[in-house]
This record gives sequence, structure tokens and C-alpha cells, in this order.
Amino acid sequence: MEEKTSGRTIEETFQELDRIMEKLDAPETSLEESFGFYETGMKLVRECGEKIDRVEKQIMILQEGTEEDGCA
Repeated sequence: MEEKTSGRTIEETFQELDRIMEKLDAPETSLEESFGFYETGMKLVRECGEKIDRVEKQIMILQEGTEEDGCA
């Protein structure tokens, strides 16, 4: 399975996670394939978490800026 980590939006990452979940649920998926899908899924979850953390930090910085300007 090819990994694409840069340039992917959070929405695209969630779509990829959905596809992986479907493959994990499929009865024809072997145990070995399941391990690979699980590993890829965990990397995608970490990627989402990192992106969400960055956005939260940006929001906090913006909120601090508006509070200093008296716009809070």
C-alpha cells in the first residue's frame, strides 16, 4: 500500500482511514494484510492528531492576538 503523507488534508486522511476500516472488516482480508492495514491506519491517526494539534495552536495564537487588541 502506497503512503502519501504530505499535502493530504484531514478530510482525505479520514477517507483513507474509512477505506482501511472497510478492508479490515472484509472477510477475505488475511491476517498478514490486516497487520499492514492496521499499521498504516495508526500512522494516519497520528498524522491527523498532529494536524489537529497544529490547527489548535494556530487558533490559540489568533485568539491571543484578538484579546490583546481588545476584540475578545
